[in-house]
Amino acid sequence: MRYLALLIIVLPAIDIGVLLLSGKTIGFFPTIAFIILTGVIGAYLAKREGLQTIKRVQEQLSYGQIPGDSLLDGICILIGGTLLLTPGFITDIFGFFLLFPPTRKPFKFLMINALRKRIERGNIKIIK
Repeated sequence: MRYLALLIIVLPAIDIGVLLLSGKTIGFFPTIAFIILTGVIGAYLAKREGLQTIKRVQEQLSYGQIPGDSLLDGICILIGGTLLLTPGFITDIFGFFLLFPPTRKPFKFLMINALRKRIERGNIKIIK
């Protein structure tokens, strides 16, 4: 939880600094145009990846399989889409990483390890 609080404070500050530097370097209007462009591209990619993931979950459920990996994909896509809609270059980079399947794998690995640790500590209980 402390890392999340740190991210909530530090990441926007870094993003604001990069936006100010970008505005000074390439100009105000190109910076605004780039922010809008990444938001539109991010929304399109999030929708496309999200629909594919929903389709995969439905297929796995119809075959009686547990869609664990697809659910992690869905969480990554949701977070990535949200990051792309927030203005800033740093959040856009992380958002694109979470939307593309090859770059999503390390994030899913971190999520699985975090869940595994919480289960081992007894913070999460599995009911069968």
